[in-house]
Amino acid sequence: MAILLLICARWIAEFWLSRLNRRHVLAHANEIPPAFRGIIDEPAYKKSVAYTLAKGTFSEMEDGYNVAVLIIFLFSGVLPWAFHLFSHGLGQSAWAMAAFLFAVGLAMSLPGLPFDWHAQFRLEEKFGFNTTTPKLWWMDRLKGMLLAIVLGYPLLVLILKIVQWTGSWWWFWAWTALLTFQFLMLVLAPVLILPLFNKFTPLPEGSLRERLLALARRTQFHAQSIQLMDGSKRSRHSNAFFTGFGRFRKIVLFDTLVQQLSEPELEAVLAHEIGHFKKKHIPKMLAFSAVSSLAGFYLISVLARQDWFYRAFGFEPGNVAPALLLFGLLAGTVTFWFSPLIHWWSRRYEYQADAFAARVMNETRSLIGALRKLNEKNLSNLTPHPRYSGFYYSHPTLLEREQALAGKPND
Repeated sequence: MAILLLICARWIAEFWLSRLNRRHVLAHANEIPPAFRGIIDEPAYKKSVAYTLAKGTFSEMEDGYNVAVLIIFLFSGVLPWAFHLFSHGLGQSAWAMAAFLFAVGLAMSLPGLPFDWHAQFRLEEKFGFNTTTPKLWWMDRLKGMLLAIVLGYPLLVLILKIVQWTGSWWWFWAWTALLTFQFLMLVLAPVLILPLFNKFTPLPEGSLRERLLALARRTQFHAQSIQLMDGSKRSRHSNAFFTGFGRFRKIVLFDTLVQQLSEPELEAVLAHEIGHFKKKHIPKMLAFSAVSSLAGFYLISVLARQDWFYRAFGFEPGNVAPALLLFGLLAGTVTFWFSPLIHWWSRRYEYQADAFAARVMNETRSLIGALRKLNEKNLSNLTPHPRYSGFYYSHPTLLEREQALAGKPND
C-alpha cells in the first residue's frame, strides 16, 4: 500500500506542476511579456505558447498512462507469473534470469510505443519539427533493441554471475562491473554506436572551421576533429556537444545548428560547451552518477534480504533478479523528489559555462544572440512557472541566462 501511495503521490505532483505551469503560461499568452519584446515577434511567441500547451497536455496523458501501466505490472501478479514461467522453463541460471529481466523490460516498453509515435508524427509534425519517416523511426527502435540484446543482455548476465560469485559483497563488484561498462561506452559509443544512427562528416574547410579551431587553440581544448551530424533527418531541433576522451575527443555540431546561427554565435555556443569541460563539470557529474549507482546497488542488496519486499509484489524470496527488477521500476518514484536539487546543480553549471563563454569571447552579444535564436527556433517556453522549471529544467530560462550575463541577480 505504501508503494502505491508513493506512485500516486508522484503522479499527483506531476499533474499539479503541469497545471500550475499551464496557468502561468496562459496568463502571459495574450501579449509578449515586456522582457521579450524586440527578441521574438508575435507569431513566433504565439506558436511557442501553443507548442508548450500542446506538449503539457500530451505529457499529462502520457504520465497518467505510464502510471497505470506501472501499477498493472506491479500489482496484477503478471511479474511473479512471468518469473515462474522463466524459472520453471529455463531454470534460475544467470542466463535465464537475465532473459527474464530483458523480457520484462521489452514488454513494459511496448505500451509506450503509441505515445512515442504520436509525439513524433503528430505533435512534432504539427509544429514543423518532425523530419523523420516511419521507416527510419522503426529502424531506430529496431537498432536500439538489437543493441540492448548485444550489450545489455550480457551485462545483466555478468551482474547476476557476480551475485553468485562474490557473496554478500556482490553489490560492490556489480557496481564496479557497471562502472567499467559505462566507461567503455563513453569511449566506444562515438566510434561504434552513434554512427549507426547518424552520419558524421568533417566540417568543411572555411571561415567557420578556422574560427572554431582558433577558439579550441585559444582555450587549450584539444579535439581530434570538428564534425557535422545530420540531425535534420529526424528533427529541426538543434544542439552541439563533444564526445570521446583525450586525443579521440570530437566536437559535434548538428547541421540544423549551423543553419540557424551565425559564425560568432556558433563560436559562442562552442565556447559554452568548452566551458563545461574546463570547469570539470562532466567529471563531477559522472562522479555523482557513480556514487548514486553505488548507493543504488547497496540498497538493492539490503532489499534482497527482506522477505516482505518480495512478498509485497507476489515473489518468493531467494533470488536477486526480482529485487533488481523491482528497484529499477520504483527508483524513479523516489528520485523524482530530488529533481529540484539535481536541476539546481545543473543550472548552476550552465551559468558557469555561460560566464566562461562570455569571458573567452570578450563579449556577451554573440551568446545572447545564439540563446535567443535557439529559444525561438525550438519554440521554448519563455514563461515557465518557477516551481515547474525547478523540477524539470536542467538549464536556466532565457531570461535568467540573460540576466546572469548582464550581471543582474536572478529572481
